[in-house]
Amino acid sequence: MAAGTVIKEQQVHTKRSLGKRLLKFWPLYLMLVPCIIYYILICYIPMGGVVLAFKDYSFRKGIWGSPWVGFRYFKTFFTSFDFLRLLRNTLTVGFIKCILEFPFAIILALLLNEVRNMKFKKISQTITYLPHFLSTVIIVTMLQRILAPNTGVVNQIIGKLGGDSGTFFLMDAKYFFRLLFSMDLWRNIGWDSIIYLAAISGVDLSLYEAASIDGCSKLKKMWHITLPGIRGTIGLLFIMGVGGLLSSGFEQIYLLRTPGNMSVADTLDTFVVRIGLMNGQFGYATAVGLVQGVVGLVLVVVCNKLSKKFTEVSLW
Repeated sequence: MAAGTVIKEQQVHTKRSLGKRLLKFWPLYLMLVPCIIYYILICYIPMGGVVLAFKDYSFRKGIWGSPWVGFRYFKTFFTSFDFLRLLRNTLTVGFIKCILEFPFAIILALLLNEVRNMKFKKISQTITYLPHFLSTVIIVTMLQRILAPNTGVVNQIIGKLGGDSGTFFLMDAKYFFRLLFSMDLWRNIGWDSIIYLAAISGVDLSLYEAASIDGCSKLKKMWHITLPGIRGTIGLLFIMGVGGLLSSGFEQIYLLRTPGNMSVADTLDTFVVRIGLMNGQFGYATAVGLVQGVVGLVLVVVCNKLSKKFTEVSLW
């Protein structure tokens, strides 16, 4: 039989199988429709605005009527005085959020999985989940009150211990990354642990029973059964997280910025908003945002390829 005939038969079989699946599981596919519409309207259609990165945008002429400028904005950004500073700050924040915080949710999920008192477990989960539902404005306001000079709880404790109670932590650049790490970890650790708990629940219980018969401790069960059992989930989330290495998040960084920590708190996200919305340089801001998106895509593709090669875990 010719190769072309075989391929055609395989294509026909695939189409029939897809049609059968659509008929059999139509309620599930129907539930998927709002998600598809959301991504088309919110994520894909606005991508047409990327063309602004190559145009000298004018309100009067519109996006398509504005003149082309080629790669002028990219050259301006890469040769600007701010480039290295913004890149360094963004990479530092990205490293804190995507890599440094990554293991903590896994550790929390492992600890919660070992709790046998269900009432205590539910209370612990609720306490760790709640901060995720607080807005960034509320969390930063709480942080400002706690760290306020003289009147804040932290400074009052320092004063009682004989130290300087007038330290303005948010005005000192050396405290910025520590505060960001603590605040972001406190807010997200519980929420991020949910998916790991779900993955742990899918690990075969017979493996734990066999390990108990062999005399394995709880720590050995975690290391040799639980972690390998959720390796795929850990790998997928890590690959997706790496894509956000150049996306530090705007709201949190912007609210934590002060004149004293501006040297480390100015990132690509805050730069894009400042240049685009405040200064009206829409083309320049779009170019910087496009660089972030392209670098994130490259990081995900490279990380996915390396992960597939060495661990057999990948997104595709």
